[in-house]
Amino acid sequence: MIKINKNTIDCNSDFAISSFSHILQSKLIEKYNYVYSDLIILCIGTDRSTGDSLGPLVGYFLERRLFNSKDNVYVYGTLDSPVHAKNLDEYIMKINKDHLNPFIIAIDASLGTLERIGFISVWDGPLKPGAGVNKKLTEIGDIHITGVVNVSGFMEFMVLQNTRLNIVMKMANVISNSIIYSISKMRINTDALN
Repeated sequence: MIKINKNTIDCNSDFAISSFSHILQSKLIEKYNYVYSDLIILCIGTDRSTGDSLGPLVGYFLERRLFNSKDNVYVYGTLDSPVHAKNLDEYIMKINKDHLNPFIIAIDASLGTLERIGFISVWDGPLKPGAGVNKKLTEIGDIHITGVVNVSGFMEFMVLQNTRLNIVMKMANVISNSIIYSISKMRINTDALN
């Protein structure tokens, strides 16, 4: 039996979106407060590898949602403009230049064990992008979301290239809808207090 922590859900489970929304909303209530100016959703990955396309797919779904200007929510990393290993530092500089003290949610695919494929987690602290393929990239994020897309341990680049799009799409759907729901729910609660 798989041991699951309180910050993790299986994207194939019943009520995956509502379960992950609840986890994410709790994490945002705990960590995101008036000290921060903007909410940045940084979706890391590339559209050139199925397994590494989780971030850009989440960004694509969120971009289509079109947060309005008063939301102070900004999405970086989409299918059209992916944030990946070669331009990550450039985007980090842009975010720091354009946003004063932003709260950053970093999102990326990860590799794990066979029984963990399809599991999505939210964690405190910065994401370590590229760790699954033994790359040392700049850490980023106040919290981060990862989704296990395939198995680690051997020829990780090949594994990412041969990941099923079905599982990546399911996870992207759960993550993006959970983010939209959590942000709108927090906004409703904030508006009710004012």
